[in-house]
Amino acid sequence: MFVILSACQSIPDVTFLKSDLLFDQGFDGFADIPIETEKDIFELNQEAKAFARSSVKGVFKPEEKIETLVQHIFSRSDLNLLYRADANTVANQTFQNRAANCLSMSIMTFALAQELGFEVRFQDIKVPEYWTIREGQSLLNRHINLQILPRQKNRIHFHFKKKGYEVDFDAQATRQHFPKTLLKRKQVVAMFHNNNGADALLKNDYVKAYAYFRSAILQSPDLSSAFANLGYLYRLSGHYAFSENAYLQAIKTDKNNLSAWRNLSHLYRYMGQHQKAKDIVSRVARKRASNPFFHINKGDQAFEKQQWEVALQHYKRALKLDRSYHEVFFGLAKTYFALGDFQRSQHFLQLAKKKSRTAQEQTIYQGKLKLLASIKSG
Repeated sequence: MFVILSACQSIPDVTFLKSDLLFDQGFDGFADIPIETEKDIFELNQEAKAFARSSVKGVFKPEEKIETLVQHIFSRSDLNLLYRADANTVANQTFQNRAANCLSMSIMTFALAQELGFEVRFQDIKVPEYWTIREGQSLLNRHINLQILPRQKNRIHFHFKKKGYEVDFDAQATRQHFPKTLLKRKQVVAMFHNNNGADALLKNDYVKAYAYFRSAILQSPDLSSAFANLGYLYRLSGHYAFSENAYLQAIKTDKNNLSAWRNLSHLYRYMGQHQKAKDIVSRVARKRASNPFFHINKGDQAFEKQQWEVALQHYKRALKLDRSYHEVFFGLAKTYFALGDFQRSQHFLQLAKKKSRTAQEQTIYQGKLKLLASIKSG
């Protein structure tokens, strides 16, 4: 999972020098912030290496070894991994803490699989815009997964490739067969730094946030989300010219980064350029209207404000756009429950359970169904 603190117009034809995008003198002390190196991020200690070896002990076929390793990683009895959105930790910390987010889990799994001699690839999943809420802020999520393959002794033959194992810590993200692109390790390092910068920004630690965003951009100049986050940081700290440059660079790097577009509109309002802001808002709104995740997010926000009818409108709109996501059925279920319509709530809870892809999600929904049944019979 990767965060942009919330977000069309023609793509700006702009070219910036590094000095137009990085404003070191505005964040005194940033150079003193310790930033994890690539080695720090992927390194495993002896305990983690022993875990990898013991997990496949007695398993000999490469494909079965891969599956066994992954099962051990997922197994709570072996590693007891707990999901935490803010756990942006290096591989060793993830292993020791037994808590991680999507990116940290993927980094740790990458390192464990490489320790066993497998070929491992990061894949960037081009999912539609999808937000979660943390500490009162809307966070835009990106998503990656892993492909693990037996290492080829003779690279002329690729008969193992079809038997590779795809590891995803969010099964929902890949079921629609969204486009995937391979990532280099430096790009993953940049994403890791970008996540840590976003966490620092949520805590109002602007110097630390700048240090991480700066490092992310230097590692991977094509990481649009890092420029968008940097633009937001510049706006918060009053450096409007640099903020505009960063947003425009984010958009130049990824014309579909609607969050960068939306944040640029906020900046233009601060700068008094209201027509520019209005034009961007209307174009972004048209683009987002076709994204079910946008309506799920808006429904969640309305639900939190107890605006039940508004929430229903957004969830129903999301349902018309795509009926494959359990989140929208759960949104309808919880809203109808709040309205006292237990029959409809039960109906949509059953659909949410049916659409869920993991045993954990199904268990949660089953628990809610039992609770609802007891309320109805009480």
